[in-house]
Amino acid sequence: MAIEYVGAKAERRGRSRRRLRAQELSLLRRMDWILFGAVVALVAYGLTVVNGITQHDVAGNPRYFLVRQGVFAAIGVVGLLVTLALDPSVYRRFWRTIYVGLVAVIALVFVAAPVVRGSRRWLDLGFFKFQPSEFGKLLLVLALAGFLAERGKRMQEAPSAFAVVGLAAVPTMLVFLQPDFGTALVYGAGLAAVLLVAGTRWITLAFVGTAALLGAIAILGLLPAAGVQILKPYQQERITGFTNPDSDPSGATYNVKQSVTAVGAGRFDGRGVAGATQTSLGFNPEHATDFAFSSLAEQRGFVGAAVLLCLYLLVVWRGLRIITVARDAFSAIVAGGITFALLFQIGINVGMTMGIAPITGIPLPFVSVGGSSMIANLLAMGVLLSIHVRGTPYRNKR
Repeated sequence: MAIEYVGAKAERRGRSRRRLRAQELSLLRRMDWILFGAVVALVAYGLTVVNGITQHDVAGNPRYFLVRQGVFAAIGVVGLLVTLALDPSVYRRFWRTIYVGLVAVIALVFVAAPVVRGSRRWLDLGFFKFQPSEFGKLLLVLALAGFLAERGKRMQEAPSAFAVVGLAAVPTMLVFLQPDFGTALVYGAGLAAVLLVAGTRWITLAFVGTAALLGAIAILGLLPAAGVQILKPYQQERITGFTNPDSDPSGATYNVKQSVTAVGAGRFDGRGVAGATQTSLGFNPEHATDFAFSSLAEQRGFVGAAVLLCLYLLVVWRGLRIITVARDAFSAIVAGGITFALLFQIGINVGMTMGIAPITGIPLPFVSVGGSSMIANLLAMGVLLSIHVRGTPYRNKR
């Protein structure tokens, strides 16, 4: 009987191992290859753009930023594969840890981060300048989705929505105070998507939206009129420059003027690397970060810009589709938050380079030079792919 019992246990272990191997092999069949291919194409295209727009930035080393960005992309791809292999339910179980860790690391910036251009955003790790707020775009969505999923059927009720707003307000305000107004807006966009996908009632959404609007009016108008300045002087100049672009062409509105000029100079097929004088001669400031899109448009023209926008559209489409195949409410909320936050970043960045949105400092996903942005966006894509491979259609087949 003992021999038979040991044999039965060995057989069960063998079946478990075979089932695990079968699940791992089926991962490739369940992958959203369209999304994966679009992400790979975006990263590759972004690197070619960086190669073109930064060739004149470091004397004697025209590939400096290309190599640097390539290293960040490689790290991000490893992170993508790790998050792809990780079941999203892990984030759901540990949403409290994720939230506390997010708030703690953003708060650490005020203590340990140096002041760069009037703000504290980066923790210097020696080999890498880590920007916690970039990773917070993903972590906040995971934490909020975990909270709502834990509420079950009550997630659509007003108290749940107000609690989510309260949770989101803490890291958002910390980021706003760094100050990083653009990233704070992205957090707000992620919050809006989380509430919408969770099925929050329209009357509750309208109440939250009205409260946000009144807060914006107070910050931009009522409080300054009363002598209380919330925004930094350069932030006020950016808003004034957006509403009145001809107010200070040599000062506050100089950047956007040069950016619009660069976009228009590219025409249909671009001026090439050598002919893109707005970029190569430094007339277009921050051409590798905030205004990477206008530098791309100058060098590659309408065709090059359209290719990038089509790749973005492909990623957003697949992200929206993943919401519909997610296996549970948590996964659907996460997919919605990631996708809408990404779309918001793209829209604001492209808009500000053409003068149709205020300058906020939001990087262009997968294109702007910066390690934190690249790695964080690839991690988010890994989470999306992980949700897809464990979606309802595939779960029902097992």
